[in-house]
Amino acid sequence: MPPPSTLPRAKGSFWTPEEWRRPGPTAAQRRNDLWIGFAVVAVAVLNLFLSRSFGMLASDDAPARIEQIAWVVGTTAPLAWRRRWPEAVAIVMSVLYIGGQFRGAQEQQVASYALFAAIYTLGAWGPSRRRARDIRLAIITVMFGWLSVALLMAYERILHEGFSGASGELPALWALVFNHYFVNAIFFGSVYLVGDAAWNGARRLAQVESQAAALRAAQAAEAERAVLGERVRIARELHDVVAHHVSVMGIQASACRRALDKDPERARTALTAIEEGARTAVDELRRMLGALRASGATGEAAPAGIDRIPQIADNAREAGLTVHYAVYGDPVPVPDSVSQAAYRIVQEAATNTLKHARAGNLDIRIRYLSGELEMDIADDGRGSAPASAAGMGLIGMRERVSIHDGTLEHGPRGNGGYRVRARLPYAPALAIAGGKA
Repeated sequence: MPPPSTLPRAKGSFWTPEEWRRPGPTAAQRRNDLWIGFAVVAVAVLNLFLSRSFGMLASDDAPARIEQIAWVVGTTAPLAWRRRWPEAVAIVMSVLYIGGQFRGAQEQQVASYALFAAIYTLGAWGPSRRRARDIRLAIITVMFGWLSVALLMAYERILHEGFSGASGELPALWALVFNHYFVNAIFFGSVYLVGDAAWNGARRLAQVESQAAALRAAQAAEAERAVLGERVRIARELHDVVAHHVSVMGIQASACRRALDKDPERARTALTAIEEGARTAVDELRRMLGALRASGATGEAAPAGIDRIPQIADNAREAGLTVHYAVYGDPVPVPDSVSQAAYRIVQEAATNTLKHARAGNLDIRIRYLSGELEMDIADDGRGSAPASAAGMGLIGMRERVSIHDGTLEHGPRGNGGYRVRARLPYAPALAIAGGKA
Protein backbone atom coordinates (compact mmCIF):
# COMPACT_ATOMS: atom_id res chain seq x y z
CA MET A 1 0.00 0.00 0.00
CA PRO A 2 1.48 3.41 -0.92
CA PRO A 3 2.26 5.84 1.90
CA PRO A 4 -0.43 8.43 2.63
CA SER A 5 1.71 11.18 1.10
CA THR A 6 1.23 9.59 -2.34
CA LEU A 7 -2.54 9.09 -2.09
CA PRO A 8 -4.86 11.50 -3.95
CA ARG A 9 -6.35 14.26 -1.87
CA ALA A 10 -9.77 15.84 -2.11
CA LYS A 11 -9.84 19.29 -3.63
CA GLY A 12 -8.69 21.91 -1.11
CA SER A 13 -7.66 19.37 1.54
CA PHE A 14 -4.27 19.05 3.23
CA TRP A 15 -2.25 16.23 4.72
CA THR A 16 -2.36 16.13 8.49
CA PRO A 17 0.97 15.63 10.31
CA GLU A 18 0.10 11.99 11.00
CA GLU A 19 -0.92 11.30 7.39
CA TRP A 20 2.10 12.72 5.63
CA ARG A 21 5.27 10.68 5.20
CA ARG A 22 8.36 12.50 4.07
CA PRO A 23 9.91 10.75 1.06
CA GLY A 24 13.21 9.06 1.86
CA PRO A 25 16.53 10.61 0.91
CA THR A 26 17.59 10.56 -2.71
CA ALA A 27 20.63 8.65 -3.92
CA ALA A 28 22.63 11.89 -3.97
CA GLN A 29 21.60 12.70 -0.39
CA ARG A 30 22.60 9.22 0.78
CA ARG A 31 26.01 9.62 -0.87
CA ASN A 32 26.46 13.00 0.79
CA ASP A 33 25.58 11.47 4.16
CA LEU A 34 28.25 8.81 3.69
CA TRP A 35 30.93 11.38 2.93
CA ILE A 36 29.83 13.61 5.81
CA GLY A 37 29.76 10.65 8.19
CA PHE A 38 33.29 9.58 7.26
CA ALA A 39 34.50 13.18 7.59
CA VAL A 40 32.98 13.47 11.07
CA VAL A 41 34.65 10.21 12.12
CA ALA A 42 38.02 11.48 10.90
CA VAL A 43 37.63 14.79 12.73
CA ALA A 44 36.50 13.03 15.91
CA VAL A 45 39.51 10.67 15.87
CA LEU A 46 41.84 13.61 15.27
CA ASN A 47 40.29 15.50 18.16
CA LEU A 48 40.67 12.40 20.34
CA PHE A 49 44.44 12.42 19.80
CA LEU A 50 44.55 16.16 20.44
CA SER A 51 42.64 15.67 23.69
CA ARG A 52 44.93 12.83 24.74
CA SER A 53 47.96 14.97 23.97
CA PHE A 54 47.10 17.70 26.47
CA GLY A 55 45.72 15.30 29.07
CA MET A 56 41.97 15.83 28.83
CA LEU A 57 41.22 12.09 29.07
CA ALA A 58 44.01 11.26 31.49
CA SER A 59 42.92 9.31 34.59
CA ASP A 60 43.97 6.29 36.60
CA ASP A 61 41.28 4.07 35.07
CA ALA A 62 41.38 5.46 31.50
CA PRO A 63 40.91 2.67 28.93
CA ALA A 64 43.49 1.77 26.33
CA ARG A 65 43.92 3.90 23.24
CA ILE A 66 42.35 1.32 20.91
CA GLU A 67 39.21 1.25 23.03
CA GLN A 68 39.01 5.03 23.02
CA ILE A 69 39.24 5.04 19.23
CA ALA A 70 36.53 2.36 19.04
CA TRP A 71 34.17 4.43 21.20
CA VAL A 72 34.78 7.55 19.06
CA VAL A 73 34.18 5.69 15.81
CA GLY A 74 31.08 3.93 17.15
CA THR A 75 29.59 7.19 18.40
CA THR A 76 30.04 9.19 15.18
CA ALA A 77 30.06 6.68 12.29
CA PRO A 78 26.25 6.08 12.29
CA LEU A 79 25.84 9.64 10.99
CA ALA A 80 26.67 8.20 7.57
CA TRP A 81 23.15 6.67 7.55
CA ARG A 82 21.30 9.36 9.46
CA ARG A 83 18.64 10.11 6.83
CA ARG A 84 18.18 6.53 5.69
CA TRP A 85 17.49 5.14 9.19
CA PRO A 86 17.05 8.18 11.45
CA GLU A 87 15.39 6.32 14.33
CA ALA A 88 18.02 3.58 14.60
CA VAL A 89 20.90 6.04 14.19
CA ALA A 90 19.62 8.32 16.97
CA ILE A 91 19.13 5.40 19.40
CA VAL A 92 22.49 3.74 18.64
CA MET A 93 24.43 6.99 18.92
CA SER A 94 22.74 7.87 22.21
CA VAL A 95 23.56 4.49 23.75
CA LEU A 96 27.18 4.60 22.58
CA TYR A 97 27.54 8.20 23.73
CA ILE A 98 26.55 7.29 27.29
CA GLY A 99 28.65 4.12 27.14
CA GLY A 100 31.76 6.07 26.10
CA GLN A 101 31.26 8.59 28.88
CA PHE A 102 30.73 5.82 31.43
CA ARG A 103 34.02 4.22 30.37
CA GLY A 104 35.80 7.56 30.53
CA ALA A 105 36.83 7.23 26.89
CA GLN A 106 34.40 9.64 25.27
CA GLU A 107 35.73 12.41 23.06
CA GLN A 108 33.39 15.18 24.14
CA GLN A 109 33.26 17.93 21.54
CA VAL A 110 32.69 16.33 18.14
CA ALA A 111 30.67 13.45 19.63
CA SER A 112 28.27 15.89 21.29
CA TYR A 113 27.63 17.73 18.04
CA ALA A 114 27.18 14.40 16.22
CA LEU A 115 24.53 13.39 18.77
CA PHE A 116 22.71 16.71 18.29
CA ALA A 117 22.78 16.16 14.52
CA ALA A 118 21.24 12.70 14.95
CA ILE A 119 18.41 14.07 17.11
CA TYR A 120 17.77 16.88 14.60
CA THR A 121 17.71 14.39 11.71
CA LEU A 122 15.19 12.21 13.52
CA GLY A 123 12.92 15.23 13.89
CA ALA A 124 13.36 16.30 10.27
CA TRP A 125 13.27 12.90 8.57
CA GLY A 126 11.55 10.49 10.95
CA PRO A 127 9.04 8.35 8.99
CA SER A 128 6.48 8.42 11.82
CA ARG A 129 5.73 11.72 13.51
CA ARG A 130 4.65 10.08 16.76
CA ARG A 131 7.64 7.75 16.98
CA ALA A 132 10.02 10.58 16.12
CA ARG A 133 8.60 12.64 18.96
CA ASP A 134 8.59 9.80 21.47
CA ILE A 135 12.13 8.65 20.65
CA ARG A 136 13.55 12.17 20.86
CA LEU A 137 11.84 12.88 24.16
CA ALA A 138 13.06 9.54 25.50
CA ILE A 139 16.65 10.28 24.41
CA ILE A 140 16.58 13.75 25.96
CA THR A 141 15.11 12.38 29.17
CA VAL A 142 17.77 9.65 29.35
CA MET A 143 20.51 12.21 28.65
CA PHE A 144 19.39 14.43 31.49
CA GLY A 145 19.09 11.36 33.71
CA TRP A 146 22.65 10.38 32.79
CA LEU A 147 23.79 13.95 33.49
CA SER A 148 22.29 13.71 36.97
CA VAL A 149 23.97 10.33 37.55
CA ALA A 150 27.31 11.66 36.30
CA LEU A 151 27.11 14.66 38.64
CA LEU A 152 26.30 12.42 41.58
CA MET A 153 29.19 10.10 40.71
CA ALA A 154 31.57 13.06 40.56
CA TYR A 155 30.17 14.77 43.65
CA GLU A 156 32.88 13.61 46.06
CA ARG A 157 35.64 14.46 43.61
CA ILE A 158 34.16 17.90 43.00
CA LEU A 159 34.00 18.63 46.71
CA HIS A 160 37.50 17.27 47.27
CA GLU A 161 39.07 19.33 44.49
CA GLY A 162 37.03 22.39 45.46
CA PHE A 163 36.49 25.44 43.34
CA SER A 164 39.73 27.30 43.57
CA GLY A 165 39.53 30.55 41.66
CA ALA A 166 35.73 30.76 41.80
CA SER A 167 34.81 34.45 41.99
CA GLY A 168 31.11 34.58 41.08
CA GLU A 169 28.19 35.83 43.09
CA LEU A 170 26.43 32.44 43.27
CA PRO A 171 27.36 29.30 45.22
CA ALA A 172 29.95 27.45 43.15
CA LEU A 173 28.38 23.98 43.36
CA TRP A 174 24.91 25.13 42.43
CA ALA A 175 26.30 27.29 39.67
CA LEU A 176 28.07 24.22 38.23
CA VAL A 177 24.90 22.13 38.38
CA PHE A 178 22.73 24.86 36.86
CA ASN A 179 25.27 25.49 34.11
CA HIS A 180 25.24 21.86 33.03
CA TYR A 181 21.46 21.61 32.97
CA PHE A 182 20.91 25.03 31.41
CA VAL A 183 23.38 24.60 28.54
CA ASN A 184 22.15 21.09 27.73
CA ALA A 185 18.53 22.25 27.83
CA ILE A 186 19.33 24.93 25.25
CA PHE A 187 21.14 22.53 22.91
CA PHE A 188 18.65 19.68 23.16
CA GLY A 189 15.65 22.00 22.94
CA SER A 190 17.10 23.77 19.90
CA VAL A 191 17.76 20.62 17.88
CA TYR A 192 14.31 19.30 18.81
CA LEU A 193 12.52 22.45 17.60
CA VAL A 194 14.68 22.95 14.52
CA GLY A 195 14.07 19.33 13.50
CA ASP A 196 10.31 19.86 13.76
CA ALA A 197 10.59 23.08 11.76
CA ALA A 198 12.51 21.32 8.98
CA TRP A 199 9.91 18.54 8.81
CA ASN A 200 7.00 21.03 8.72
CA GLY A 201 8.77 23.00 6.00
CA ALA A 202 9.14 19.85 3.90
CA ARG A 203 5.46 19.02 4.44
CA ARG A 204 4.34 22.51 3.37
CA LEU A 205 6.56 22.29 0.29
CA ALA A 206 5.05 18.92 -0.61
CA GLN A 207 1.55 20.40 -0.23
CA VAL A 208 2.42 23.33 -2.46
CA GLU A 209 3.90 21.01 -5.09
CA SER A 210 0.83 18.76 -4.91
CA GLN A 211 -1.51 21.73 -5.32
CA ALA A 212 0.60 23.06 -8.18
CA ALA A 213 0.45 19.67 -9.91
CA ALA A 214 -3.32 19.54 -9.41
CA LEU A 215 -3.65 23.07 -10.79
CA ARG A 216 -1.54 22.22 -13.82
CA ALA A 217 -3.67 19.12 -14.43
CA ALA A 218 -6.86 21.18 -14.12
CA GLN A 219 -5.51 23.80 -16.52
CA ALA A 220 -4.50 21.12 -19.00
CA ALA A 221 -7.94 19.53 -18.75
CA GLU A 222 -9.62 22.90 -19.20
CA ALA A 223 -7.45 23.65 -22.23
CA GLU A 224 -8.29 20.25 -23.68
CA ARG A 225 -11.99 20.86 -23.13
CA ALA A 226 -11.65 24.23 -24.83
CA VAL A 227 -9.91 22.63 -27.81
CA LEU A 228 -12.52 19.88 -28.07
CA GLY A 229 -15.34 22.39 -27.80
CA GLU A 230 -13.83 24.56 -30.48
CA ARG A 231 -13.30 21.54 -32.72
CA VAL A 232 -16.98 20.65 -32.32
CA ARG A 233 -17.98 24.14 -33.40
CA ILE A 234 -15.58 24.07 -36.35
CA ALA A 235 -16.80 20.61 -37.40
CA ARG A 236 -20.41 21.82 -37.20
CA GLU A 237 -19.70 24.84 -39.37
CA LEU A 238 -17.77 22.80 -41.94
CA HIS A 239 -20.50 20.17 -41.99
CA ASP A 240 -23.09 22.78 -42.82
CA VAL A 241 -20.96 24.19 -45.63
CA VAL A 242 -20.17 20.78 -47.16
CA ALA A 243 -23.80 19.66 -46.90
CA HIS A 244 -24.83 22.80 -48.76
CA HIS A 245 -22.44 22.14 -51.63
CA VAL A 246 -23.45 18.49 -51.90
CA SER A 247 -27.12 19.46 -52.00
CA VAL A 248 -26.42 21.97 -54.79
CA MET A 249 -24.53 19.27 -56.71
CA GLY A 250 -27.56 16.97 -56.44
CA ILE A 251 -29.90 19.65 -57.78
CA GLN A 252 -27.55 20.47 -60.65
CA ALA A 253 -27.19 16.76 -61.49
CA SER A 254 -30.96 16.38 -61.61
CA ALA A 255 -31.24 19.41 -63.91
CA CYS A 256 -28.47 18.06 -66.11
CA ARG A 257 -30.22 14.68 -66.46
CA ARG A 258 -33.47 16.34 -67.55
CA ALA A 259 -31.77 18.74 -70.01
CA LEU A 260 -29.19 16.32 -71.42
CA ASP A 261 -31.21 15.52 -74.56
CA LYS A 262 -33.33 18.65 -74.97
CA ASP A 263 -30.84 21.43 -74.08
CA PRO A 264 -27.15 20.32 -74.27
CA GLU A 265 -25.86 23.85 -73.51
CA ARG A 266 -27.86 23.99 -70.30
CA ALA A 267 -26.61 20.53 -69.38
CA ARG A 268 -23.02 21.65 -70.00
CA THR A 269 -23.53 24.63 -67.67
CA ALA A 270 -24.93 22.32 -64.99
CA LEU A 271 -21.98 19.98 -65.31
CA THR A 272 -19.58 22.91 -64.91
CA ALA A 273 -21.38 23.95 -61.74
CA ILE A 274 -21.24 20.36 -60.46
CA GLU A 275 -17.51 20.24 -61.14
CA GLU A 276 -16.88 23.47 -59.26
CA GLY A 277 -19.12 22.38 -56.39
CA ALA A 278 -17.36 19.02 -56.17
CA ARG A 279 -13.97 20.68 -55.92
CA THR A 280 -15.20 22.98 -53.20
CA ALA A 281 -16.84 20.13 -51.29
CA VAL A 282 -13.69 17.99 -51.50
CA ASP A 283 -11.62 20.88 -50.16
CA GLU A 284 -14.06 21.42 -47.30
CA LEU A 285 -14.14 17.70 -46.52
CA ARG A 286 -10.35 17.61 -46.36
CA ARG A 287 -10.35 20.41 -43.85
CA MET A 288 -13.16 18.84 -41.87
CA LEU A 289 -11.03 15.73 -41.28
CA GLY A 290 -8.83 17.88 -39.05
CA ALA A 291 -11.70 18.58 -36.68
CA LEU A 292 -13.15 16.13 -34.17
CA ARG A 293 -16.83 16.15 -33.51
CA ALA A 294 -18.10 14.83 -30.19
CA SER A 295 -21.05 12.47 -30.25
CA GLY A 296 -24.34 14.07 -29.41
CA ALA A 297 -23.37 17.57 -30.61
CA THR A 298 -26.45 19.39 -31.80
CA GLY A 299 -26.50 21.25 -35.06
CA GLU A 300 -26.97 24.98 -35.42
CA ALA A 301 -27.06 27.51 -38.24
CA ALA A 302 -23.78 28.37 -39.94
CA PRO A 303 -22.19 31.46 -38.41
CA ALA A 304 -21.75 34.78 -40.15
CA GLY A 305 -18.95 35.32 -42.63
CA ILE A 306 -16.54 38.04 -43.59
CA ASP A 307 -19.35 40.27 -44.83
CA ARG A 308 -20.49 40.68 -41.22
CA ILE A 309 -17.15 41.99 -39.91
CA PRO A 310 -18.35 45.63 -40.17
CA GLN A 311 -21.00 44.70 -37.62
CA ILE A 312 -18.20 43.71 -35.20
CA ALA A 313 -16.70 47.16 -35.69
CA ASP A 314 -20.08 48.79 -35.05
CA ASN A 315 -20.57 46.78 -31.85
CA ALA A 316 -17.13 47.82 -30.61
CA ARG A 317 -17.99 51.47 -31.31
CA GLU A 318 -21.22 51.12 -29.37
CA ALA A 319 -19.15 49.72 -26.48
CA GLY A 320 -17.10 52.93 -26.38
CA LEU A 321 -14.03 52.16 -28.50
CA THR A 322 -12.72 54.30 -31.31
CA VAL A 323 -12.68 51.82 -34.18
CA HIS A 324 -10.80 52.10 -37.47
CA TYR A 325 -12.00 49.56 -40.02
CA ALA A 326 -10.52 49.24 -43.49
CA VAL A 327 -10.34 46.73 -46.33
CA TYR A 328 -7.26 46.61 -48.53
CA GLY A 329 -6.95 44.97 -51.92
CA ASP A 330 -9.70 43.90 -54.28
CA PRO A 331 -12.33 41.86 -52.39
CA VAL A 332 -12.90 38.51 -54.00
CA PRO A 333 -15.22 35.65 -53.04
CA VAL A 334 -13.57 33.19 -50.66
CA PRO A 335 -14.70 29.72 -49.53
CA ASP A 336 -17.41 29.80 -46.91
CA SER A 337 -15.23 28.04 -44.37
CA VAL A 338 -12.49 30.68 -44.81
CA SER A 339 -15.07 33.45 -44.54
CA GLN A 340 -16.49 31.97 -41.34
CA ALA A 341 -13.04 31.45 -39.83
CA ALA A 342 -12.08 35.04 -40.64
CA TYR A 343 -15.23 36.33 -38.99
CA ARG A 344 -14.65 34.26 -35.83
CA ILE A 345 -11.00 35.32 -35.55
CA VAL A 346 -11.86 39.02 -35.83
CA GLN A 347 -14.76 38.54 -33.42
CA GLU A 348 -12.60 36.79 -30.82
CA ALA A 349 -9.80 39.36 -31.06
CA ALA A 350 -12.26 42.24 -30.71
CA THR A 351 -13.96 40.50 -27.80
CA ASN A 352 -10.65 40.07 -26.00
CA THR A 353 -9.91 43.76 -26.53
CA LEU A 354 -13.26 44.75 -25.06
CA LYS A 355 -13.00 42.40 -22.09
CA HIS A 356 -9.36 42.50 -21.12
CA ALA A 357 -7.22 45.10 -22.90
CA ARG A 358 -8.57 48.31 -21.32
CA ALA A 359 -8.04 49.91 -24.71
CA GLY A 360 -9.39 53.11 -26.24
CA ASN A 361 -8.72 52.34 -29.90
CA LEU A 362 -9.27 49.27 -32.06
CA ASP A 363 -7.85 48.88 -35.55
CA ILE A 364 -9.35 46.19 -37.83
CA ARG A 365 -7.78 45.68 -41.24
CA ILE A 366 -8.79 43.09 -43.82
CA ARG A 367 -6.32 42.48 -46.63
CA TYR A 368 -6.97 40.48 -49.78
CA LEU A 369 -3.57 39.20 -50.79
CA SER A 370 -2.58 36.84 -53.57
CA GLY A 371 -4.21 33.58 -52.52
CA GLU A 372 -4.47 34.67 -48.86
CA LEU A 373 -6.92 36.52 -46.67
CA GLU A 374 -5.29 38.46 -43.84
CA MET A 375 -6.96 39.75 -40.68
CA ASP A 376 -4.98 42.32 -38.69
CA ILE A 377 -6.53 43.39 -35.38
CA ALA A 378 -4.63 45.73 -33.03
CA ASP A 379 -5.45 47.80 -29.96
CA ASP A 380 -3.70 50.31 -27.69
CA GLY A 381 -4.44 48.47 -24.44
CA ARG A 382 -2.17 47.01 -21.81
CA GLY A 383 -0.28 44.85 -24.30
CA SER A 384 -0.66 41.37 -22.80
CA ALA A 385 -3.12 38.52 -23.19
CA PRO A 386 -4.76 37.53 -19.87
CA ALA A 387 -4.95 33.89 -18.87
CA SER A 388 -8.61 33.62 -19.82
CA ALA A 389 -7.97 34.96 -23.32
CA ALA A 390 -4.82 32.87 -23.79
CA GLY A 391 -6.59 29.76 -22.60
CA MET A 392 -9.81 30.03 -24.63
CA GLY A 393 -9.78 32.65 -27.38
CA LEU A 394 -6.29 32.07 -28.70
CA ILE A 395 -6.80 28.31 -28.67
CA GLY A 396 -9.88 28.76 -30.84
CA MET A 397 -7.96 31.00 -33.23
CA ARG A 398 -5.13 28.48 -33.51
CA GLU A 399 -7.58 25.68 -34.27
CA ARG A 400 -9.31 27.63 -37.01
CA VAL A 401 -6.04 28.77 -38.57
CA SER A 402 -4.42 25.32 -38.41
CA ILE A 403 -7.37 23.61 -40.11
CA HIS A 404 -6.97 26.00 -43.05
CA ASP A 405 -3.17 25.62 -43.07
CA GLY A 406 -2.81 29.29 -42.22
CA THR A 407 -0.59 31.29 -39.87
CA LEU A 408 -1.31 33.14 -36.64
CA GLU A 409 0.78 35.81 -34.94
CA HIS A 410 -0.13 37.49 -31.68
CA GLY A 411 1.64 39.45 -28.99
CA PRO A 412 2.40 42.93 -27.61
CA ARG A 413 3.16 45.71 -30.09
CA GLY A 414 6.36 47.71 -29.87
CA ASN A 415 4.52 51.00 -29.38
CA GLY A 416 2.03 49.59 -26.89
CA GLY A 417 -1.11 47.51 -27.17
CA TYR A 418 -1.76 44.02 -28.48
CA ARG A 419 -1.92 42.67 -32.00
CA VAL A 420 -3.44 39.58 -33.64
CA ARG A 421 -2.66 38.84 -37.29
CA ALA A 422 -3.93 35.74 -39.09
CA ARG A 423 -3.56 34.62 -42.67
CA LEU A 424 -5.86 32.05 -44.28
CA PRO A 425 -4.84 30.70 -47.70
CA TYR A 426 -7.40 29.74 -50.32
CA ALA A 427 -7.27 28.47 -53.87
CA PRO A 428 -8.54 31.09 -56.36
CA ALA A 429 -10.53 28.50 -58.29
CA LEU A 430 -12.29 27.43 -55.10
CA ALA A 431 -12.94 31.03 -54.14
CA ILE A 432 -15.26 31.42 -57.14
CA ALA A 433 -17.23 28.31 -56.24
CA GLY A 434 -17.33 29.33 -52.59
CA GLY A 435 -18.62 32.75 -53.47
CA LYS A 436 -21.42 31.35 -55.64
CA ALA A 437 -22.50 28.85 -53.01
